Amino acid sequence: MVSINYSAREVCCKIVYYGPGLSGKTTNLQYVHEKVPNNTRGKLISLATEADRTLYFDFLPINIGTINGFQAKFQLYTVPGQVYYNATRKLVLRGVDGIVFVADSQPDKMDENIESLTNLEENLREYGYDPASIPMVIQYNKRDLPGVLPVAELNQRLNPAGRPYFEASATIGNGVFDTLKMIIKLVLDKAKSSNAGASASVKKMEPTQPTAAPAAQPSVSAATPAPTPTATAAEAPSPAPAPTAPSPAAEVAPAGAPAGAGTAVATAPAPPPPAESEPAVRPFPG
Repeated sequence: MVSINYSAREVCCKIVYYGPGLSGKTTNLQYVHEKVPNNTRGKLISLATEADRTLYFDFLPINIGTINGFQAKFQLYTVPGQVYYNATRKLVLRGVDGIVFVADSQPDKMDENIESLTNLEENLREYGYDPASIPMVIQYNKRDLPGVLPVAELNQRLNPAGRPYFEASATIGNGVFDTLKMIIKLVLDKAKSSNAGASASVKKMEPTQPTAAPAAQPSVSAATPAPTPTATAAEAPSPAPAPTAPSPAAEVAPAGAPAGAGTAVATAPAPPPPAESEPAVRPFPG
C-alpha cells in the first residue's frame, strides 16, 4: 500500500511491471532511467543472467516532484517473465500499489500473454488483492514490428475489463512515459479516495471523543455561578483591604471555593489543544 512518511514529508508508491518473458518490461525501465534527470532518479539495479534475461528483478526509484508539500517517490520494479521464477514474481508483488502489464503484440506471443496475465491474477489473490480493483495499465509493446495483432483483438483477449491501455515501442521510447504517467495517476487517485474514506470514518466518530475544555478567559462570563445564593466575586466584589488591585485569581475563581483554589485555577496553564492529526489526503492533489 502507499506509504506516507509525515516526518520526512514523503509519499512512496510501488509499481510493478509484469508480463511474459522478453515483452519489454526491463526495456521500459531502462528508457525511463535514461531520460529522467539525474537528480530525480536513483540507480537502476538489474539482476540478470549472462543472456541478459532478468533473473530476479529490476529496480528503479524515481522522484516525480512535490505534491501538496510531500515528495512523491515511486519505486519501479520488473519481475522475471519465465514461469519457473514464479516464487520471485510473488515476492516482488508484495506491497504493490499499481501494475503495468506489458504484453507482446506479436501473434505467436498471445498464449504467453494470457498465461502471464492469469498468473498475475492468481498471485494477487494469494496476497489478498482483488485483481479487478488494483490500479493497472496495459501496454501493448512492440508495435513497431511487422505483423503485430490489431489493438482491438489484443483488447478482446487481454483487456475485457476495459482498463487503460497504450501502444508502445519501448526500444525507441514510444508510449513508455504515457504508460508511466497513467499508472502514477491511477495509484494516486486510489490512494486519495481510500484515505478520504478513512477520514470520513474518523469524522463520524468525533462526537464520541472527549473534547478538551476551553481555556479560562479573564472575564465575568468565565466565572462559574455558585450553587448557593452567595454572590460571586465577579457579581459583588469585596472591597480590597489594601489599595492594591485584586489578584487575577479573584476574577476567575467561583465563590465558595476553598482558600487557594482560585489561585490554582488562575495560575494553571490552559490545556494545550489536541495535536492536529495529519489528514490522510494531504499528500495528494485535491
